[in-house]
Amino acid sequence: MGILVQKFGGTSLSTGEARDFVLRHIERERQRQHQLVVVVSAMGRQGDPYATDTLLSLLPDHGAGLPARERDMLLGCGEIISAAMLCGLLRAHSVPAVALTGGAAGILTDNQFGRARIVEIRTERILQFLQDGNVVIVTGFQGMTEAGETTTLGRGGSDTSATAIGAALKAERVDIYTDVNGILTADPRLVADARPIPVVGYTEICNMARQGAKVIHPRAVEIAQQARIPLRVRSTFSEDEGTLVTDTLNLTQSATVRDRYVTGVAHVSGVTQITVHAQDGHNDVQLQVFQAMARHHISVDFINVTPGGAVYTVFDQDARQAVAVLQAIGYAPIAVSSCAKISVIGGGMNGVPGIMAKIVEALTAQGIPILQSADSNTTIWVLVSESFMVDALRALHAKFSLHE
Repeated sequence: MGILVQKFGGTSLSTGEARDFVLRHIERERQRQHQLVVVVSAMGRQGDPYATDTLLSLLPDHGAGLPARERDMLLGCGEIISAAMLCGLLRAHSVPAVALTGGAAGILTDNQFGRARIVEIRTERILQFLQDGNVVIVTGFQGMTEAGETTTLGRGGSDTSATAIGAALKAERVDIYTDVNGILTADPRLVADARPIPVVGYTEICNMARQGAKVIHPRAVEIAQQARIPLRVRSTFSEDEGTLVTDTLNLTQSATVRDRYVTGVAHVSGVTQITVHAQDGHNDVQLQVFQAMARHHISVDFINVTPGGAVYTVFDQDARQAVAVLQAIGYAPIAVSSCAKISVIGGGMNGVPGIMAKIVEALTAQGIPILQSADSNTTIWVLVSESFMVDALRALHAKFSLHE
């Protein structure tokens, strides 16, 4: 067998019981003769001693006054603790193992502290340790600049580390272990009958991740797609194989995939809709509006442009500033806060008539007004009041029979 990359998230490492499951997954794959690279996150979640958010809480204002270089030095500690702890656990069970920081593993990044991008992975050291029979444990979320400075990769950094290492090593597969049993058709906390998706394409999962599904980071999926390396998203606490994320060719050859138009529904809450109307005699409203947003570093989304104006969304926390910026350049924006963006996602919907009609039917039947809509080849988005978000998710999930 070839190289397999396993990534374990913070909840997978946070307790002795959880680490026993991790040990079983590692030993199972070793018995299958895989060479293993194991990427780890910081242990636990906010409040746990070594979680990333807990480390940040040690600093005044969560490190707002600390230079980015030193902030990355602190944030990299959680993964180092996880790697050393797991290495000790494996050795205690007679499993040869070595722990490497991101830099020691050859993960070279640019110098954008806090949001570094991987430039290159120099695999020689990992390959040598694998050849010597070791399980190689690598700290996720971090790398090193050419000057030897520690950097962190930002949100989803450990997922990104795992798929980037998998791509560099030409691994057979990357397994992402988490606390849920694969990728589901909706958020199970909001939709009780959400179901695991057995096999799905890269593009659909990228869209689900971008639109609010938090199981895997879209940046990680994009790297796997470029390298054509299959991903498996599965639960640490189960032997179930979870969700296989693969390319279109493998999807069409799989007997487990049924023909479907819609794969899942996702959501992003806490957004504000802003409507700006053109002033009489002026036809440059879109130029002025979006240049103003860019100058003030306000992220915009869900953009609809017409000759008479523009409608778009910003996060609720940016809404007050966005309105003030627009008023300062002479506009009278209309802001509707506390909205939710609902996404209906499916690789099979392109060119299929009636998908939007079903969406409207489902929401109308529940008395949910649609504030705005947009679409792409694989996704249709609707904006609703956040007070209707859960009902909208459940109605759309049922309409497309995603519970079956």
